[in-house]
Amino acid sequence: MSGFEFTFSLFGLLLGLALAEGLGGLAKALKASRRVRIGWPTALLGLFVSCDAVTFWMYGWAMRDTLPLNWPVLFGGFVVTAIYYVAASLVFPDEPDEWGDLTAHFDKQRRTVLVAILLCNTALLATAAALVGLPGAGSPRTIILTWSFFPVILLAIAARDRRIVLACLAWLILLYPLSALWH
Repeated sequence: MSGFEFTFSLFGLLLGLALAEGLGGLAKALKASRRVRIGWPTALLGLFVSCDAVTFWMYGWAMRDTLPLNWPVLFGGFVVTAIYYVAASLVFPDEPDEWGDLTAHFDKQRRTVLVAILLCNTALLATAAALVGLPGAGSPRTIILTWSFFPVILLAIAARDRRIVLACLAWLILLYPLSALWH
């Protein structure tokens, strides 16, 4: 087993649990959907967190040859993937029936979830910069796909108007398929 395989077994396990937590929350909400309205805000937040966790997993693979097997990498990776798990667990309530409309739950939790995802992406960008630098940092692709992420998520965290938050989430979600199509 290589150092990367050893390291990534921990990261992959926690990221997989984060995705399972989000999907489990969605499943509970869907089962209660006759009594509970899920709504666009919660659905978009769940989709965003899931896309971002998968992207983090992909970046881990892309950096496999540069990640050393040492305590800071293992502990830092644990902290980041644990934050993903907690963020995913906050998207949907444990008991959807206690909420008539999950938009109220969204309003209560969205800032915490978005700050958590911002921290994870900041850690990822800092790690990538330290290990491989930031090649192409000024290219139009990188400006749109990477650098627009940070001001948009900060706006989503700070905004009081739910319409602005939803527009920010839509943009953030759009970045994932756009990055797959734009090489």
